[in-house]
Amino acid sequence: MPPFTVLHVCMGNICRSPMAERLLALAVRERLARREVDPARADELLHSHSAGTGGWHAGEEMNPPASRQVTARGGSADDFAARKLRSDHIDAADLVLTATADQQEYVVALRPDAAARTFVLGEFGRLLAGVDAAGLPPAEATPDAVYARGVALVEAAHAARLGATSLPTDDLDDPWGRGDQCFSRVADEIEETVHPLAAVLLP
Repeated sequence: MPPFTVLHVCMGNICRSPMAERLLALAVRERLARREVDPARADELLHSHSAGTGGWHAGEEMNPPASRQVTARGGSADDFAARKLRSDHIDAADLVLTATADQQEYVVALRPDAAARTFVLGEFGRLLAGVDAAGLPPAEATPDAVYARGVALVEAAHAARLGATSLPTDDLDDPWGRGDQCFSRVADEIEETVHPLAAVLLP
């Protein structure tokens, strides 16, 4: 059921997954603006949220360098609070994007039935490039259309990876405790997947 829901997962939910959460939401708003649709409607079309495999930082704000990357790129870090991943978060997600292969395994161990919709972020970006968008449901800026297109996209990406495994280069480095340059590189890598994802959902 709409909106199409994307769950981003990392370890502590204060660096990588919050950046992915907010940068995907920003990318969707930018696609709507290109279509001359009110960007404020983005939440009706796609729900981007995140959680961590560990709960050490539950309730905390985004790590400051992560927050700086999001705001510098035009997004918002407001009202963010870290949380520990729960089974119901996975159950409600149409697509789960993890920072690393280890976290993908953690999600699938928790909810084996989510295997077909759980990907390492970089892996999903690679697979996305090979999906024939012409075979997806029609693209419209409506909740039902984005949901149908998103679900079909996830199915196509899963079919494309059958028999293959993610690559070490698909993982996002953990920038925690490192400098702004590292956070900037990780944010760039996140955008390499979330921008094409938003573009396929809302061409």
